[in-house]
Amino acid sequence: MRVVPPWALLSAAAAPVLLIGGWTVAAARQPGGFDPVAGTISALAARDATDRWIMTAALLGLGLCHCVTAAGLRPLRRAGRLVLALGGVATVAVAAFPLPAGGGSSAAHGVAAAVAFAALALWPAAAIPGRRAGLPASGGTTAAVLLAAPVAWFAVELVTGGPRIGLAERVAAGAEALCPLLVVLALRRSSRLSPRRWGAGGGR
Repeated sequence: MRVVPPWALLSAAAAPVLLIGGWTVAAARQPGGFDPVAGTISALAARDATDRWIMTAALLGLGLCHCVTAAGLRPLRRAGRLVLALGGVATVAVAAFPLPAGGGSSAAHGVAAAVAFAALALWPAAAIPGRRAGLPASGGTTAAVLLAAPVAWFAVELVTGGPRIGLAERVAAGAEALCPLLVVLALRRSSRLSPRRWGAGGGR
């Protein structure tokens, strides 16, 4: 019995590829170049961005990947999986409510982004350990702290108008996109090390 289904591994692996690939390709399409240190991911999907569909599609795919992965992480606590799915839905909302042209702000976009960043940082603390996860009891809290640190950096840059807002956002978003994949790989490794525990009727 597999710890997580193969489709969950596929969705978890696709998430960081979509995000990083999306912002890389979209930035290359901006006339005159794009500064990833100062420019945000959302700017690449703004209404006046060149080929904004690239980053929009990447964000949509990222959000859906998080939802699919959450459905496949069955050994973990349901509350944590729901928070991960919430982060995925909020990411889809980020794409659905783009920034307006001219560098303006959007309340709907801001709320969606805040929910996404918060949920994707906190879900490991609510999910780990699961009933049969075989992961360290403190692993979820440690992961949440590590994810929250770059999110806090991004928040400070955003509020203060710092010059590294784009870099901070990419570090935070990249770490959050990678985390579900690391959890899936850890779960699969745990199942290989303790095969009898994961066999039929082997749960505690």
